[in-house]
Amino acid sequence: MKSILSFGIICALTTSSAAFASGASKSIEDYISENAHRIVGDFRDLLSLPNVAENRADMDKNARWITDYIASRGFTSETASAGGAPYIIAEKKVPGATKTVLIYAHFDGQPVAAENWASPPFEPTLRDDTIENGGNIVPWPKAGEVFNPEWRIFARSAGDDKAPVIALMAAIDALETSEITPSVNIKLILDGEEEAGSPTLSKILEEHGGKLQSDLLLFCDGPMHQSRQRQLVFGVRGAMTVHLTTYGPKRPLHSGHYGNWAPNPNDRLIHLLAKMKDEEGRIIVPGYLDDVRGITPAEQAAIDALPQMDGALKDELALGDTDGGGKRLEELIMAPAIVVKGFEGGGTGSKSRNIIMPSATASLNLRLVPAQTPEGIIATLNKFFEAEGYWLTANTPTDEELKQHEKVLKVEWVDGGYGAFRSDLDSPTARKLITILNSVDQKTTLLTPTMGGSLPIYLFEEALDAPIILLPIANHDNNQHGRNENLRLQNLWDAIEVYAAVLTQFGLED
Repeated sequence: MKSILSFGIICALTTSSAAFASGASKSIEDYISENAHRIVGDFRDLLSLPNVAENRADMDKNARWITDYIASRGFTSETASAGGAPYIIAEKKVPGATKTVLIYAHFDGQPVAAENWASPPFEPTLRDDTIENGGNIVPWPKAGEVFNPEWRIFARSAGDDKAPVIALMAAIDALETSEITPSVNIKLILDGEEEAGSPTLSKILEEHGGKLQSDLLLFCDGPMHQSRQRQLVFGVRGAMTVHLTTYGPKRPLHSGHYGNWAPNPNDRLIHLLAKMKDEEGRIIVPGYLDDVRGITPAEQAAIDALPQMDGALKDELALGDTDGGGKRLEELIMAPAIVVKGFEGGGTGSKSRNIIMPSATASLNLRLVPAQTPEGIIATLNKFFEAEGYWLTANTPTDEELKQHEKVLKVEWVDGGYGAFRSDLDSPTARKLITILNSVDQKTTLLTPTMGGSLPIYLFEEALDAPIILLPIANHDNNQHGRNENLRLQNLWDAIEVYAAVLTQFGLED
């Protein structure tokens, strides 16, 4: 397998596209330079629209903006809903094209805590660096002034995941201006509820899957490699969320008068969580890893070929140590994970009080790998909790239930989780796509077996008969999901070139 993978990479490196070899790449670069103000202005307008999936009015407004925006590039589209936020399904037919590329992106964003941001999350702001590196606000350039490609635009969804909409339309504009005809028909499915777990996507695909058939599904989400090098990604982990609540006294008690006697729910929850992983972060819940398969030789070869970034990341993040027993990041994200997202059991700092609280709650993010199923994870964890002596309930327990059981645990499984996905790094479609991307700048495209994050790809795998590959465009340090989310402008320019190359070349005969 390793030799086959290497042969595919070598073929990709030694093959170039006639279109880009003849100057198309230069034409795209010139277009970006001449139209940077309009492109960034469009991005700024889209980022100014609040987009938390649970706010249907906001998401409808986003959908209308995008529908109008893509219509001016020749797309016919419809807005679909299955009870949640809207999806946009669109198509642009190209005369003579016999192949179709389907592109997925999402236009919703994580909820924001505006008070934690250095600038308002829906007032896009330019800075010359990250906030962590002391980046200063840059005034928006006037007509005729240039954009420094190292500047960043800060706003919710700048990095995750509105940029593909702008970059793809700019690529289409650039090709038209350069009188270059795409070689493929273009279909879009734009998700308005991905950050909420795409809870109605299966219904959307059931009702509209026939309109989405294609020769390639490109998932345009996620960050580029930490080395800033372009990458193709062939898998994602699944994701589930569960909230765990332990219980103590019915009302808050003075910790001096009742400590050592009244059970403290903080203590109980901490002990329970500590039994789920060892000090290196490895999961030790009995049975949790039974279905996990090992890394294949081809996947290991791809990991070994990636730039080694662990040392630089430790320095960037001010880490004195890492979990995983010394294994590199790209290998560790191919394994399952249990992440404690948050813990609430009373106040800290100026809000701390000398009391034993009635309850404590932790929110856990569970990352799954292929062969693991949500049903299997739920059964395994419930068995583990019961083995630790807990009586389980999905609801807030009554006083009688608390009296009847020594240890009570409320287990709330959140709907909208994802299964994992992983595909072949050396498929004919993958080899062709590698060739196309390498033709943009003659630089090697990295191949990453799995991205650590999660996307609803498994639903597309079940519903559609098309190869699926991830093409991330965002900078790795974009603060997605957190405060001060941003996109480096060079990443936007690079995305336009890459999309133009795919649209121009994928439909050509091999």
